[in-house]
Amino acid sequence: MSDLLHLLAEDAEDLAVISAALQDAVAKIGDIAVEARGRRVTVAFNRYRWEGKGGERVRSALQIGSVLGVQARNLRRGAKSAVIELLTLDFEPGEAPGGTITLSFAGGGDLRIAVECIDAVLADISAPWPTPRTPAHDA
Repeated sequence: MSDLLHLLAEDAEDLAVISAALQDAVAKIGDIAVEARGRRVTVAFNRYRWEGKGGERVRSALQIGSVLGVQARNLRRGAKSAVIELLTLDFEPGEAPGGTITLSFAGGGDLRIAVECIDAVLADISAPWPTPRTPAHDA
């Protein structure tokens, strides 16, 4: 399992790399953990391995630290088994070095995370498994 991904983001460019790796990742609403006391948000995804040979997914965890606040829009937090698909992860600068990290999901939902600074880690946490479906996008 030496080819598992482990990425650290400390600025907007790093975050863009994590966003590309997570494009088309799927999760359940119940896979989102907000730890107010620990000032972090963790999301477990089934990530399509764009960097691999194709046709594989892997369980991955995204953890964002230095969290000041979290807002969800069009995400039914009570529907723990509802599946969400990540489209992109963006950073909007605020008072330096902070700002807002937004996870945008298919269907119009998003999770806005106010951060003191960019402090994010993406790590694969399982062995890859084959999938017959490659994510496709309309032109």
